[in-house]
Amino acid sequence: MSFARVRALVVVGLLAVAALVVVVVAVVRDSQGNAVSAQSCPDGWPLADLRLREQKDIKINVFNATSTPGQAAEVADDFRYRKFQIKKVDNAKQRLDGVAVLRYGPKGVGSAQLLRAYFLDNVKLSWDIKRKDDTVDVILGSQFQQLATTTEVNQALGDLGTPDLPDGTCPMPADK
Repeated sequence: MSFARVRALVVVGLLAVAALVVVVVAVVRDSQGNAVSAQSCPDGWPLADLRLREQKDIKINVFNATSTPGQAAEVADDFRYRKFQIKKVDNAKQRLDGVAVLRYGPKGVGSAQLLRAYFLDNVKLSWDIKRKDDTVDVILGSQFQQLATTTEVNQALGDLGTPDLPDGTCPMPADK
C-alpha cells in the first residue's frame, strides 16, 4: 500500500471520529429537554391543539356579515367541495367591513391556521380561551371576494409556518 493511500485512510478515519464526537456532544447537550409540555402546565390552563389538520377533520361554521344574500351558503359549498365539515351556515348579527374574522378556541388553533391560508392571511383572528369545542367560526366581511386556490393555500401555509401557542395555554400532547 502506498503512502498516499495510508494518509487518505488516516484522514478519513479522523473525520469519522470527529463526526462521531460532534454527534455525541449534540445529543448530550440537547436543549429541547426543557421545552414546555402539558405535564408542566399550570393548573387551569387549557391545552391548545397546534396540529395542522387535514380539511376533512376541520369543522367550521360560516356566517354572512355582508350585504350579499346567500354569500355564506356559497362559501360553505366551496368549503364542502374542499372536504371541510360544515356545521352551520347563517347570517351574522352585524355587518363586517374586512375580509373575514376567524373565531376559535384552544382546540381550534391549528384549524384556524389552515383557514387563515384560505384567506391568504387577510383575516382578523378572534381568540376565545373559554371556548370548549374545536369548531372555527368563519365570518365573511364585505371585502371578501373568493377563497384562495390550492396552490395559493400551500404557499400561504409555507409563509405562515406553524401556529403560535396562544397566551394562557399549553401545547396539547401529540398523542391526543
